[in-house]
Amino acid sequence: MKILVAGGAGFIGSHLIDSLLAGGHSVVCVDKLIMSDKNIRHLGDNKNLKFINVEVADQDKVDEIFKNENIDVVYHLAANSDIQKGGKEPSIDFNDTLLTTRALLEGMRKTDVKKLFFASTSAVYGEMLDVELTETTGGLMPVSYYGGAKLASEALISSYVSMCDMSAIIFRFPNVIGPRLTHGAVFDFIRKLRNNPNELEILGDGTQCKPYIYVLDLVEAIMKLTESFVQGEIVYNISVNSPGTTVTHIAEIVVEELGLRDVRFKYTGGDRGWKGDVPRFSYDISKVLSTGWNPKHTSDEAVRQTVKDAIKAGMYRICR
Repeated sequence: MKILVAGGAGFIGSHLIDSLLAGGHSVVCVDKLIMSDKNIRHLGDNKNLKFINVEVADQDKVDEIFKNENIDVVYHLAANSDIQKGGKEPSIDFNDTLLTTRALLEGMRKTDVKKLFFASTSAVYGEMLDVELTETTGGLMPVSYYGGAKLASEALISSYVSMCDMSAIIFRFPNVIGPRLTHGAVFDFIRKLRNNPNELEILGDGTQCKPYIYVLDLVEAIMKLTESFVQGEIVYNISVNSPGTTVTHIAEIVVEELGLRDVRFKYTGGDRGWKGDVPRFSYDISKVLSTGWNPKHTSDEAVRQTVKDAIKAGMYRICR
């Protein structure tokens, strides 16, 4: 089977490509390499991988790829995944998240490709702080440009599924962490402590609490649930089967794993890290658990393993 992975050189996409290739699939990776090709460089000699450096929002170029490559399935992970960065410039999410979705859907429509996996996000729910979120929770009102672009993408996908008889599987990701991580609290804390091992600035008041899923657990779920597609659209909340992790506890885990002592935590104050941030949320994941998939890591375990991964990758020299 020939699979197109949009955003395949990114953090999650590169891990997905690793698994797809291990499963014997032929993969076309399309990416504009915002973060360079370092995540897929180890696959350079793999004859089953074709890389195309392209702006995925460019309809003409995307159409050409679909015309030439005889694609069977599309995995759409192309997006701006840094909510804080996108919050400073709305055009980033409009281009990298929404317009990429439109371009891929049009490419599929014109070449009669019927199967789509889409990486969505918890940010589509907006600020529902004391609600256990299910896939049918209504009244979605995103509070970030990123969440808005993802929800608009979901609506666009729904229309193409109906009008073009497509099959779509949508995962609403929580915070995803693990090897090759390039932003977020864990990455940010390690970077800050590398510069100053005595004091750590923490955005907000530290009580923000979210579920963190280890990227390899997430990819395992994607692989399992996309083994077969049925006509129509299926949405899954994907997360850990455990409570979330507070920002302060993330800081404590990072400090402990780095072997540091007596680090002062300096909070910037407020109940969130930045405008557009949702300070806490909770998922009901009974729907995805009913498929037989179960994450191997709790949220705290995912955080700890991610720090270990960063140390192993040479991001920080342990201070003992």
